[in-house]
Amino acid sequence: MTSFFVSDLHFGLLDSKNEKLREESFVEFLKFCNGRIDKLFILGDLFDYWFEYKRVIQKGYFRTFTAINELVKNKIEVHYFIGNHDFMHRDFFEKEIGTILYEDAAQFEIDGKKFFLGHGDGLVENDLGYNILKKILRNKSIQKLYSLLHPDFGIWLASSSSRKSRDYTTEKSYGQKDGLYEAAKKKIDQGYDYVLFGHTHIRKVEDYKNGKYINLGTWLNQPCYGKFENGNFEIIDWNNK
Repeated sequence: MTSFFVSDLHFGLLDSKNEKLREESFVEFLKFCNGRIDKLFILGDLFDYWFEYKRVIQKGYFRTFTAINELVKNKIEVHYFIGNHDFMHRDFFEKEIGTILYEDAAQFEIDGKKFFLGHGDGLVENDLGYNILKKILRNKSIQKLYSLLHPDFGIWLASSSSRKSRDYTTEKSYGQKDGLYEAAKKKIDQGYDYVLFGHTHIRKVEDYKNGKYINLGTWLNQPCYGKFENGNFEIIDWNNK
């Protein structure tokens, strides 16, 4: 059994030329997955912003949707954890594409090993302000009111808010400790063998006691994927090959 893991592609962030190149690269990666894996885990922020209306979805990235659906049709499980940028989902990814969608971190057993997987947002102890904001933004009643806005304006506003959120996360000081590593250590103390996050955009592999903390970084500067096979985990750079 082979599982791949990716995180933080942030589609929609760059100019159209670079976005097209990045999508082509990711679609090639998805095609590479076909016939090689049993499960694909997307650990959040596939999009730099995502707001899905009842009858309207964002323009673009049709090739990505199609490539993910091809994996599902070939009996590959695609698990999609929503992040702090692509949090507003309805049912498009589940009903139309066939992914399994998660709003929060979750646990899995893969080849006898216990995994704790999530985007990582909201898990740092001293980030109370973000956790309050997260509860507000993910409130279904508030999202329903927001959906009354015209899609052109609503998606523009979501894009602007996403950029401000990213600037806030980049500039905020969480102290000298790596908050996600500290959160991961607690999970390993609870018996998990592997803890995987994204969110910080800093690729990292840390051994702790009998477990391992992995951060998958971001595809914005160094595209990579995690691979778990035969009881071994590794991070592999993706260069369209």
